Amino acid sequence: MASEETNVVYGTEDLLTSLCNSVLRVLNAATQSKVHYSAMVQRITKIGLKPDIGCFVLFDGGFSGLVVLNFDGDTALEIYEKYMLNMGMPKSELATSFTSDEVANILGELMNQIVGDFTGKVRRELQTNITQNQPKMLVLTKQVMLSVDTPLDRPELRRVSFFTEKNNIFYLELAIDRTEFIKLHDFDAHEVPDPDALLDMQQASQKAEAAPPAAADDDNAELLKSLGM
Repeated sequence: MASEETNVVYGTEDLLTSLCNSVLRVLNAATQSKVHYSAMVQRITKIGLKPDIGCFVLFDGGFSGLVVLNFDGDTALEIYEKYMLNMGMPKSELATSFTSDEVANILGELMNQIVGDFTGKVRRELQTNITQNQPKMLVLTKQVMLSVDTPLDRPELRRVSFFTEKNNIFYLELAIDRTEFIKLHDFDAHEVPDPDALLDMQQASQKAEAAPPAAADDDNAELLKSLGM
């Protein structure tokens, strides 16, 4: 008698790891520096915004949850400065205080990209859909507790520590309904093409297409030269 086997391919920790990898993917590309996260994750009982800057995003759909990023002032400024310098902005024109609206706006945009990268992976790898709201970024002087406005029957709360290239720390907190995704049959999870790789391929193709006429011009020149013209 054949035994039935069900393979759980994604649970809470897998979703958390995927989200952490989205943080790395976006911040490493945006700042051209190395951000990494702790191999240890904390189980927590409350989720909230903490000084100096806190940002949160709600998502809903196939499953519901809340993502929070908490930065101290030095960490926020480091990420902001590296991002702006990588974009070609002169350092003399950058904000010098983490309380600047420009710093909050940039961190909010990066948060939006992080959750967007995560929701894209959810669609491809789990074949379900979640939608996100616009990130809310706040400059804080004290801690603020948050609760998810969508009901979570069995909430799971986690905190992960991240470290920047200068060893500044920021924290990711996740509140999510306890869930498991079980694969019913095999499918291909297509990765999103790397825009830089696509650009390089396009440029190489254009060069290859331009090469034959140049070769033909050389042949014509040799023929004319042999005819004394």
